Amino acid sequence: MDRFMPMTGIDCTIPSLLIDTEAPLDVLHETAAYRIRTATQLLENLAANEGVYSELARVLVTSLRDGCDLLDVVGRRLQMQV
Repeated sequence: MDRFMPMTGIDCTIPSLLIDTEAPLDVLHETAAYRIRTATQLLENLAANEGVYSELARVLVTSLRDGCDLLDVVGRRLQMQV
């Protein structure tokens, strides 16, 4: 596994946001959990109002994808320890 993995939620030819796959597991987990919690909170706010805006939906998708990427790194690192 490469040390730095680009975030997949950003579509560009030269990635500028990277995950340090060797960061402590608790840091990776907390970062993923934070991103997923913030997306969830925003979804809850949108559910309380009528209408969904495409820009807000795009932010949610990016945040959730980033969180999933981080959790993927945690999962692969845990598998390597087994």
